[in-house]
Amino acid sequence: MILSAENLLVGYRKKPVAAEMNFSVASGDFICIVGTNGAGKSTLLKTLLGLIRPVSGEIHFHVSSKEIGYLPQQNRISKNFPASAFEVVLSGRNAHRGWRPFYSAEDRSIALRNMERLNVLQYADKCLRELSGGEQQRVLLARALCAGDKLLFLDEPVASLDPEATADFYSLLKKLNASGLTIVMVTHDVQDGLENATRVLHVGRPNFFGSLEEYRARFV
Repeated sequence: MILSAENLLVGYRKKPVAAEMNFSVASGDFICIVGTNGAGKSTLLKTLLGLIRPVSGEIHFHVSSKEIGYLPQQNRISKNFPASAFEVVLSGRNAHRGWRPFYSAEDRSIALRNMERLNVLQYADKCLRELSGGEQQRVLLARALCAGDKLLFLDEPVASLDPEATADFYSLLKKLNASGLTIVMVTHDVQDGLENATRVLHVGRPNFFGSLEEYRARFV
């Protein structure tokens, strides 16, 4: 078991935005979180990440924070953003660096290894802003894997991508999941985004947690 939630209510200022939830994530799962706009999907994800306190209920993790990666919704990269793709990926090691003022040789090795894994090593010296949307998202995913390579949280990772880049990104996630990475992804794309899901968490009133087949029978 990677994590579990018991009688979990999420929201802001102690006001819940969704009904009470109970679910679990096992090692190797690919969980998709779906629901209508404003249902509380991103709020749930931020609560699981510890960015927002739960209104009530409990969350139990069985991995350390240094084994967790997070890819937030991508905002448009500023034209003045100066960092190279390698520098962006390497910054994923910040939590592992601790009080050390510089990145270690191991940090750099892990960054390069993840860039090679995601086929973006050739962009190492390029500014992130010079890359296409799909290339930027691969770089940012490599950064997330530098932060933690056991459990990956993603929030609408294809929202800004064109159809070709979206299909490529989904294929990449499928390969990562097959390699043993546990994935929890918020998505609005119930047409293609759920194809790799082992289970689906529908956030709403009522909530639902079950297999992809059960979800489609009930909601699609």
